Amino acid sequence: MKLTSPAFRNDGTIPSKYTCDGENISPELNIEAPPSETKTFALIMEDPDVPRSIRSDGMWDHWIVWNIPKGTRKIPEGTNPQGVLGKNTRGNTNYGGPCPPDREHRYFFKLFALDTSLNLPGGSTKQELLKVIQNHIIEKVELIGKYKRK
Repeated sequence: MKLTSPAFRNDGTIPSKYTCDGENISPELNIEAPPSETKTFALIMEDPDVPRSIRSDGMWDHWIVWNIPKGTRKIPEGTNPQGVLGKNTRGNTNYGGPCPPDREHRYFFKLFALDTSLNLPGGSTKQELLKVIQNHIIEKVELIGKYKRK
């Protein structure tokens, strides 16, 4: 399975359009060659480079979605995929673009192919999602982008 974006290459720079310095919309994401037994996908976008003075765990969750239909191959720019939205660190359920306060940060787009649909209410947290999918992950892939404010 592969997760790519036409907006940036893996380990490349995320264009400012997709950040708090731009339009703050999600980049297009493309899913290739998922396992045939996939029932749904889950998607997490997180930043593990947050200063400990801001978040003691150093983590910022930007986007959380699950029960994305197995036939999904493209998540268009500026849209949430069909599915259930979770609560990000800001406390809302939409995409929140990169907005690092101090230096270049890494942003991990993690896609999980799952063997089930999840019975998890909208607005649940990343931790709640990770606990529920623990025994249902068929495959996981990552796309990493970097961003530093000017």
